[in-house]
Amino acid sequence: MKKIFFSKECLNYGAFHIEGPERIEGAVKGLKEKGYLFCKPEIATEKELLLVHSKKYIEELKRGELMRCPDTPVYDGIYDHARFSAGSAISAAKSEGFSMMRPPGHHVGSEGFALGVKSRGFCYLNNIAIAVKCLGKRTLIIDIDGHHGNGTEEIFKGNKDVSFLSLHCRSIYPGTGLSSQGNCFNFPLRENCGGDIYLRTLKRGLRMIDMEKVELIAVSAGFDGFKGDLASLGLAGDDFFEIGKLLGKEKRPTFFVLEGGYVSANIEEGIDKILKGFERK
Repeated sequence: MKKIFFSKECLNYGAFHIEGPERIEGAVKGLKEKGYLFCKPEIATEKELLLVHSKKYIEELKRGELMRCPDTPVYDGIYDHARFSAGSAISAAKSEGFSMMRPPGHHVGSEGFALGVKSRGFCYLNNIAIAVKCLGKRTLIIDIDGHHGNGTEEIFKGNKDVSFLSLHCRSIYPGTGLSSQGNCFNFPLRENCGGDIYLRTLKRGLRMIDMEKVELIAVSAGFDGFKGDLASLGLAGDDFFEIGKLLGKEKRPTFFVLEGGYVSANIEEGIDKILKGFERK
């Protein structure tokens, strides 16, 4: 069973925001009751952050001088909270585990805003990108969040050692990822498309990747594609089980980083199902 990396530190901010602590607090309790092993993550160093983000952006984040936008408030201590989340992704990458921290990361680029989108979508540091850079392996990033990971695409676009595969709802924020280019494979799907279409599309995307060159799989694990969640693709728990099975069949070291999902029960069920599917292969 994969380790889940989590610290209560990530619950100490943003109590009145949709990306608030309650979205994962209940899920943590439920997964502990199911017997999952929880481990304390490391904290990312500034040197590790600079593998992805510019010095200017990091200094702005440290000083709380970011251009303010409603979805990424400048909370007290947000730099340290974001470092903890990035460090958790690194811990998960090293241990082939699951990082269950907040804030999420896949909408933020090297300089903050990404691909021309003037908001950061609840993200401060690109956790999965930092973890991938730290390990330095030939990596396939699979983004299953219902929103397109515009920050991750911007960071790795044209990178010969990293492929980016994203399935996302085409009619919502951030409005990117409408076509594929080079090493970035995008599959925009209609809202509430359902599990059958989603899984067929994921299989098609995986067939487009030269897996012989892949040493590591990194999963941006968002669960807002659950039916009725913020980026509903009409998915159910059993669909995440099948996603896990598909990933497990690739027989590559794999780690997961939590992105979206705004119903606590969905996060709990999604993590449980995808990890059980992965182990089932």
